Amino acid sequence: MAERKIRSLEDLGISSTILKKLQELGITTVEALAAANAQELSQNLAIPLPTIQKLIGQARDALGLGFRTALEIKKERLNLPKITTGSRNLDTLLGGGVEVKTITELFGEFGSGKTQLCHQLTVNVQLPLEKGGLSKKAVYVDTEGTFRWERVESMARALGMDPDQVMEHIYYNRVVNSDHQMAVVEELKDLIPRENIGLVIVDSITGHFRAEYPGRENLALRQQKLNRHLHQLMSLAELYDVAVVVTNQVMARPDVFYGDPTVAIGGHVLYHAPGIRVQLKKSRGNRRIARIVDAPHLPESEAVFAITEAGIRDPE
Repeated sequence: MAERKIRSLEDLGISSTILKKLQELGITTVEALAAANAQELSQNLAIPLPTIQKLIGQARDALGLGFRTALEIKKERLNLPKITTGSRNLDTLLGGGVEVKTITELFGEFGSGKTQLCHQLTVNVQLPLEKGGLSKKAVYVDTEGTFRWERVESMARALGMDPDQVMEHIYYNRVVNSDHQMAVVEELKDLIPRENIGLVIVDSITGHFRAEYPGRENLALRQQKLNRHLHQLMSLAELYDVAVVVTNQVMARPDVFYGDPTVAIGGHVLYHAPGIRVQLKKSRGNRRIARIVDAPHLPESEAVFAITEAGIRDPE
């Protein structure tokens, strides 16, 4: 297999007329074209469907999205970089850290460490590869006003990094509703390649959806929209080689008498979409327990980590 190269739309040999029309629709990269809906694009550009399908096919081939052998997939996955959490225990649980090209869902009750871990990852992604980072920037989509620059500053200082420079490399957006949330993720198709983004965080993913679609009568609509949003994020992770981390709250289930009486909000949609689901729980003092609930390639197991002044660490 030839070495995979990401090229520009011009390199695909697209005519200048079609190129201009694509750019007017906001499709400016090979990745954006590869992820486009052929039917919609054909209608919007008034270009025959077979022509559009051919263009999208070319874009996908250029990104190596055609058929590959299982061995090629294995080699690619083994070589994918991972972002350290700051805790060796937690990194081991996650198979070496937070994976790129994957959605990692962190769910747990208030105070279980979800947002703390997200803050730590926005700092750690900026570390060089040999220190467990990607030498890339981060995006923080905040749905509940939980982001704290002070925390980022102390975490950066603890790693000997310049806090202002670290914060300069975190793109923050406080989203006000679910439509805004989805629009912001759509904008990332341009921002990620332009600004060398390696991590996208959505904290929390379900908050606005729950508030806007309450009750059983709105459940189907809410799940459909949430499903669309998750597919947006999966597409970003896969096409742009970024790590996507989403947080989710839990709700109590009074019908459960044995085992854990809490369940992640979002229903079955979130059971199918993310690559790795991690439950976080409070323990004694500053300790937290992380448990792999669902991951196709990782065993169900637990790890203990600590939330310290310096950030996420192993317990002493």
